[in-house]
Amino acid sequence: MSRKTALFLLDLLALLLFAGVGLLSHGLPLSLGGLARNVLPVLFVWLLLAPFLGTYRRPTWKNLLLTWALAFPAGLWLRQMVLGEGFGVGFFVFLGVAMGFSLLFLLLLRGLAKGLRLW
Repeated sequence: MSRKTALFLLDLLALLLFAGVGLLSHGLPLSLGGLARNVLPVLFVWLLLAPFLGTYRRPTWKNLLLTWALAFPAGLWLRQMVLGEGFGVGFFVFLGVAMGFSLLFLLLLRGLAKGLRLW
């Protein structure tokens, strides 16, 4: 497996862990549909931006953080639009919590990758 593929899979795992913990913390079942509903919009934007930001071509902490800072809020905005939900105070609270926990999972798994010398 290439380094780029390994890093992408770790980032995907971080997003899936974030979504799974989110579902469980809200008393919802861990399901493929729930994970897809919460991960696919973010993943879509992430995959659109990653080639332009060098997320996997030149993997650095800066490139990861830039990709996260742009893709995650845009993906959550897309999720809200697709689900037909509003952009009131609740969305911005969700955005803040989601940004924090998603960053935690990404940093933990990228730290693991660094420790395993995947980059």
